[in-house]
Amino acid sequence: MSYTEEVGNKLNNLLTKSYDAEAGYKKAAEKVSNTGLKNFFNNRAQDRYNFGHEIKEELRSFGQEVDKGTSFTADAHRAWMDVKAAFTTDNDEAVLEEAIRGEKASVETYNEVLAETSLPNSTRTILEKQRNSIQNALNEVKTLEEWA
Repeated sequence: MSYTEEVGNKLNNLLTKSYDAEAGYKKAAEKVSNTGLKNFFNNRAQDRYNFGHEIKEELRSFGQEVDKGTSFTADAHRAWMDVKAAFTTDNDEAVLEEAIRGEKASVETYNEVLAETSLPNSTRTILEKQRNSIQNALNEVKTLEEWA
């Protein structure tokens, strides 16, 4: 099964969102004072870095062009994290809330792409693994909220 241009575009969108999330998590790790949260954010940044490479390899294996860079929307979101953290008395909690919001949006985006019926099995496997990793991180939120 070959990639359609539409599938390639959707994967490039996920790739951009992986770059965005990686940059956002690095920024979040800088903003929090709690060591547990800082480690969580750094680990998630590394996961998103790895996700990006997996998606790039998959795109290339099907002869698709690979987009690079972060999106304007994500840059604006990170700026909003800065503003919200600056005006909130509990920075750790504010940053965690933004990260949770971003992860929920990521799961939705992955689900939309996974609903594509023309995905090759290798791509579907990669995306399901990544989506499940994001969902598992969301499930950790209860513990993290206690740290914030």
